[in-house]
Parts: sequence; structure tokens; C-alpha cells
Amino acid sequence: MSVVEAKPKLKRSDLIWTLIGLSAVVLSGFLLYRELRNISLDEIKGSIEAISHMNWLLAAAATLGAYWALAWYDRIAVAHLGKRIPWRFITLCSFTTYALAHNIGASVFSGAVVRYRAYRSKGLTPQEIGILIVFCSFTFALGTLLASGCVLIAQPDLIHRVADVTPLVSVVIGSVLLCLVGLYVLGSWRQFKPWTLGKLHVEYPRLPIVSRQLLAGPLELLCAAAIIYFALPAENHPGYLVVLGVFLASFSLALLSHAPGGLGVLEVTFLAALPEIPAADVLAALIVFRVFYLLLPFALSLLVVLGFEWTQWKRKREESLDLPS
Repeated sequence: MSVVEAKPKLKRSDLIWTLIGLSAVVLSGFLLYRELRNISLDEIKGSIEAISHMNWLLAAAATLGAYWALAWYDRIAVAHLGKRIPWRFITLCSFTTYALAHNIGASVFSGAVVRYRAYRSKGLTPQEIGILIVFCSFTFALGTLLASGCVLIAQPDLIHRVADVTPLVSVVIGSVLLCLVGLYVLGSWRQFKPWTLGKLHVEYPRLPIVSRQLLAGPLELLCAAAIIYFALPAENHPGYLVVLGVFLASFSLALLSHAPGGLGVLEVTFLAALPEIPAADVLAALIVFRVFYLLLPFALSLLVVLGFEWTQWKRKREESLDLPS
């Protein structure tokens, strides 16, 4: 992949998507209020306290797995560029990027600014950083297509939970998604002719790079869904594949809505798709997800950004002092 121009800057579309995101939050909040008006805080607190210590540990481990997979996105992109950057730096940059983007909203703060500042300090050009950003986004999209296709075919009845269609439609949609993934793999194998969309010039990566994308993309989603899976009660538990399927649907809706952190969208979708589980238990699991996957990483990422900016300022100050007067 290559791109002509990659300097991150705010556009009018950013404001539009921000307004769309806020509207989605308001609408989701209204729908959520209708669902929760008969649930007390004590019920939710009791559901949280009912989660076993082992399940708390498993949810935490799943969170680490998800962010490790996200760091793998960046490492694969750096390998695609043919660059050598320390794994520790890539991990911190990726962690900070996604922790901020997940909470603030992809349209408002897509991670381009963080990656631009970080990778410029390692000598990458704006064009290379643009390729890296596009590549990471595509890895996520590829993982979503692959995971969604597999779930829709393996559990065709699952689609009833989110849409009023027949299982056959689920199999057809899943097959189409997997075919799209297959075309990408075929294009990489046969090195299809690159295609251009506006300023974006896309070339198929090498097969070893694609194989890593096909592992890293779904892995992040599998681990993120596992956080909710471990936080749900054992009684009336629908199983991991159902939780994964609902998570993929709700996460996709959250991204499309541009609501910061999918605020309200995840809750409304899960409550509607898991009617067999008490609403308080579903909300408790989603609170655990938000704390582990969103809030704690967000707080830590702010410290990382402050530390990075302090280091950059200190280095520039020392360089200015060393200049001859």
C-alpha cells in the first residue's frame, strides 16, 4: 500500500461525524433509558460483585490479549514498510493510539495525530505514516470480515438476535464476507494490479504479511469479546460464539455511529440480543468491558502521551542549549 499524502488534519467532515456521533449517543441514551428505568443501581452492583475472582482475572487477561493484538497491527504495518523499529516503542504507540481513539471516537481522533508524532520521531516520512495508518485500519477491517463470516456460517441462527431474517441469509452474508477475504488473499498471492482511489494507491502486500493480518485482526476481536464473555453469569449463558457474534454486530454499529466509545450503542444492542440474561447482569458485564478495554487504557495512555511530549520537549531544549551562540 502507498499513499500520496498523509498529514493528519481536521476537515469539515470531522465536525459532521462528530455531530453524528453525539446524535447517536443521545438516541442510544434515550433507548437505553427506556430499557433501564426499572433497574436499580443496587441490582447492577450485585451483578458486578457476583463475578468471581477467576473471571475477573480472565477478563483482565483477555484485555491484555486484545491490546497485544492491536500492537501486532502496527508491527505488521512496519514490517510491510520494511522498517525496523523497537517492539517496545511500537507497543506503546499502538496502545496509546487505540486507547485514545476508542474513547474519543474514530472520526474525531482516528489515531493519526498520535502515530504521526510518534513515528516521525523514528524517521518515518509522512507518506510512510499514511501507509501505516491505512494498513492498520485495513487489518482491523479484514479481521472483522473474517470473524463475522465465520460466526455467521457456524451459527446461522444467531442472526435472529440482531435482525429479523432467515438463517439462509446469514449463511449467504457470511459466505460473501469470506469471499471478500479470499479475494484479498488471492490478490496478494497472484499480485493483482494495484488500484487507485483518489489519493490512495493500494498494492497487495506479500503473502507472509497477509497471513499475519489474518491472525492479528480476528485475535483482537476474539479477546475483546472474551472480556464480556467472562463477565457474564454462568446461568443462562448463551455461549462464546453468541457473545462474539453480538459483540461484532454491536461494535460495528458503534463504529458506524461514530459514538465515542460506542456509548449507549453497545448497551442497547446487547440488551436486545441477550433477552435470556437479566439486564442487570448484561450491564455489569459491559461495565467490566468498558473499565478494562476503554477507561483504564485511556487513563494510562494519557500518561504515555505526557511522558512522550515531555521527553521530546526536553530533547529539543537540550539541542537548543548545545547550539553555538
